[in-house]
Amino acid sequence: MFIKEFKRKVILVTGHTGFKGSWLSLWLLKMGAHVIGISKDIPTKPSHFQLLNLKKNITNYYIDLNNHKKIKAIIRKHKPHFIFHLAAQSLVKKSYLNPKMTWESNTLGTLNLLDSLRKINHKIYAVFITSDKSYKNLELKRGYKETDLVGGYDPYSASKAGAELAIQSYINSFFNKKKNKVFISIARAGNVIGGGDWAENRLVPDCFRNWKKNKFAIIRNPDATRPWQHVLEALNGYLTLACKLSSNPKKFHGQVFNFGPSQSQNKTVLDVLNEIKKNYFKAKWIVKKNKQFFESRLLSLNSNKAKKILKWKSKLSFKKNIQLVSQWYQKYNSKNNKKILHLSIKQIEIYEKLK
Repeated sequence: MFIKEFKRKVILVTGHTGFKGSWLSLWLLKMGAHVIGISKDIPTKPSHFQLLNLKKNITNYYIDLNNHKKIKAIIRKHKPHFIFHLAAQSLVKKSYLNPKMTWESNTLGTLNLLDSLRKINHKIYAVFITSDKSYKNLELKRGYKETDLVGGYDPYSASKAGAELAIQSYINSFFNKKKNKVFISIARAGNVIGGGDWAENRLVPDCFRNWKKNKFAIIRNPDATRPWQHVLEALNGYLTLACKLSSNPKKFHGQVFNFGPSQSQNKTVLDVLNEIKKNYFKAKWIVKKNKQFFESRLLSLNSNKAKKILKWKSKLSFKKNIQLVSQWYQKYNSKNNKKILHLSIKQIEIYEKLK
C-alpha cells in the first residue's frame, strides 16, 4: 500500500512532531521513505512523536515556518519529492486566547511555505492540509462540498479559510505556467481522533487524561455532532491524493478534496463516550455546558468527490475506530507503555489490510 510511490523518496512533513504529523512520519518511514521534518517545537507533553522515538530516524528541523530564509534553504538542500503541510495551531479555544499567533501559524505560515516554493527548479508534489472548519459553517445537515464557501466565525476557522485563499492565489499566480515544477492539492479532513493525541480541550485526550487519574471527564457539549474519523483514515486520504497528484499533475493540480466518514457515521459526543465505555471500563463523565466561546454543533463533510475520483473510501466502522483509539490509550495507561511504537505500527498494519 503506497510502498512503490514513497519508498526511497525524500518527503518533507511540516508539523511532524504533532499528532497527525507523527503518525504520517511513522507510516512513511515504515514504507522506506526518507522523512525531513519541520516543526516549531514539540507541541504536547506527553508526545506521540517522542513516545515513538522518531527523531533517530528523521532529519529534524525545529524552525518556525515564518522563518522564510531557513525554510527556503531546507527545501533547496534536500530537494523533497513530496511535501505534506500539516503544521498549524489547530485548537478553536486556543485561537480565542491567542488569535494573533493562530493567524501567524495557520495563514502566514502557509503563505511563507508557498513563497519558499517559488522558483524551485525540481518537481515537487505538495498536499496542503487545511480543515473541515475552513468552510463557512451554516449548520447544514448535508455534508459540505468542495465548492461551498470558505469562511470562519472563530479565529481558527477564519485563519484556515485565509490559508485556503493564499494557496489558491499562489496556484493561480505562480504555479500555473507550462514549465511549472510545483504541483499542489488541498486536503480537508473531519474531526480526527486516534492514539497519541494529547492536545488540550479535545474530547478524547481530555477524557483519557482524567480517566488515568480515576477522575470524571468534564463534557461541555454532549449533543455536538462530528465526523469522528480515525487519524489513519485521513492520512490514507492525504497519501492517496499525493500519489494521484504525482501520477497526473495536470488533472489534480489545484484540486480540493474532502476526506471524512459517511454521514451515517457522524455521531454525538455522547455516542463516542458510550462506545469508549465498552472498551475502556474506567470511562466516566459529567456534563457541564460551556458557553464561553462559539463552537459549531453540526459539522460534516461530503467526500463523494474523493470516492469517485481518487477511489478513496473510509474503511473503519465507528465501532472499530473507537476500539483502536481505546486500545492505544489503554496500552499507554498501562505499566507496559514502552511498547507504544510496536502498537502504533501494528495499528497501521491492521489498517493496511482493510479493503
